[in-house]
Amino acid sequence: MSRSIRFDLPATAPEVDHPREERREQGNPERHTWTLYEPPGHGLAAGIWDCEPGRWRIVFGPNEHEYFVVLSGRVRVHDAQGGFTEAGPGEAIVIPPGFEGSFEVLEKVRKHFVIVDR
Repeated sequence: MSRSIRFDLPATAPEVDHPREERREQGNPERHTWTLYEPPGHGLAAGIWDCEPGRWRIVFGPNEHEYFVVLSGRVRVHDAQGGFTEAGPGEAIVIPPGFEGSFEVLEKVRKHFVIVDR
């Protein structure tokens, strides 16, 4: 049976991690992920993510897309050519397949995310 899912912060503990050492550019921020929707075999994950300030390199696979909306805080997504896209509360960013660059948290951030890898 199908049901809709609210994207409220759940009462369960998040998955906690840090950027891998070889990808870190600034700091070693703690990241919290609540994956709220991840149907098996669909290459889709959606949830809530928050993170302390820091910066690390990111590399997206050839079929991996991310759409996110910043709920609080501020981020920058830096591309390999030296440009960047910045977003704050209520603003959204799409990271396309094959993207290489850096993800920077300027102010502690919380976002809703949707990742498709197909």
